[in-house]
Amino acid sequence: MEIYKFGGASVKDAAGIQNLIDVIQTTGSTKKVIVVSAMGKTTNAMEVVVNTYFENPETAKKALQKTINIHHKIISNLFAKNHVVFKKVQDKFEHLINFLTYNKSPNYDFVYDQIVSYGELISTTIISAYLTLKGIENTWLDARKLIKTDSNYRDAQVDWEMTQHLIKDQISSDNLYITQGFIASDSNNDTTTLGREGSDYTGGIIAYCLNAQNLTIWKDVPGVLNADPRVFKNTVLLEKIPYEEAIELSFYGASVIHPKTLQPLQRKEIPLFVKPFLDPKAAGTAVSNTLELTPLVPCYIVKKEQVLISLSSLDFSFMMEEHISDVFKLLAMHKMKVDLIQNSAISFSVCVDNKFKRLTSLVDQLKGKFKVSVTENVSLYTIRHATIKTLDQFEKEKNILLKQVAGHSAQLVVKL
Repeated sequence: MEIYKFGGASVKDAAGIQNLIDVIQTTGSTKKVIVVSAMGKTTNAMEVVVNTYFENPETAKKALQKTINIHHKIISNLFAKNHVVFKKVQDKFEHLINFLTYNKSPNYDFVYDQIVSYGELISTTIISAYLTLKGIENTWLDARKLIKTDSNYRDAQVDWEMTQHLIKDQISSDNLYITQGFIASDSNNDTTTLGREGSDYTGGIIAYCLNAQNLTIWKDVPGVLNADPRVFKNTVLLEKIPYEEAIELSFYGASVIHPKTLQPLQRKEIPLFVKPFLDPKAAGTAVSNTLELTPLVPCYIVKKEQVLISLSSLDFSFMMEEHISDVFKLLAMHKMKVDLIQNSAISFSVCVDNKFKRLTSLVDQLKGKFKVSVTENVSLYTIRHATIKTLDQFEKEKNILLKQVAGHSAQLVVKL
């Protein structure tokens, strides 16, 4: 089996869906599982619905209407007016509206997963129907019946034993299957999600469970570049990347590959390809058990809208293990992802991602034990395989708050 994953940018409109069909026709329409994200910016739009639901439930349905209209337009550009897909998509939106009407749970994360998941359910319904229209036989599968997790909504952990059993039971080696990225379900059959951008991870999970030949992520870029072309000039295509290097890049925030995707692939040495969906015959990038990065060039990664938190003891005593332990307990409690750590005898600094918007509560608790300094809206740059010349050029005319060099990686916190 081969596993293909198409992201939201790949299927953002009717032309993108038609191009997905071209990719399948070019590469073969059997022995594949196609994992698909929500269309375009649908996940962002669904997040607005979630926030509106909690702020003013009466207007949540109105907030959903724009997303309904976008999907209706896409369907209208692909199918005749009387096609059954209109009813299928309408039914799913009605199920979502019923949830908005009758839900009693005040748990934000639970509600988030129940609402946002409809983006993937609807996109795959449309694509499966269009494949059938084009004469490509396929089976639509509900990923919630394939991947089982715990009930840690928005960042669920996979039950690998149950998941492997379910996937092997429902997927044979000869057919073409369409399923959703990002979503799963818990033991109560409530929807869970695997974290933002978790569709890549879904591909990795399925590849692992099926002992797949490979996983291919189809993107709107030539492959994995040594930097984000929207931020850096003169980027270079990375042709071959060792698993370990790819894990390092993803850990530091390279957006092309999801951090969790690579571990299951590496365990079974399943190659990962990142290819351009507009040129399916291009080589793209191969992540595998190769020995070294090819070509060996500096790789630049930037994380924006980070927070730099600097701590020192109230009585200027040493920052000992018990102090640092207290800090990490609070960071974990507030779901702060730590991207950089630096400490000295009397100070301790972390650069964190405040994605769950819990900074204020965290700082209030830290102030009970430490002197706290907070700098918001900083950017964290990581440079892999940096040379002295590379760093000197990068640092010019930048307000660098913190710098750390270790092994093959240099990290700099920059205030714009």
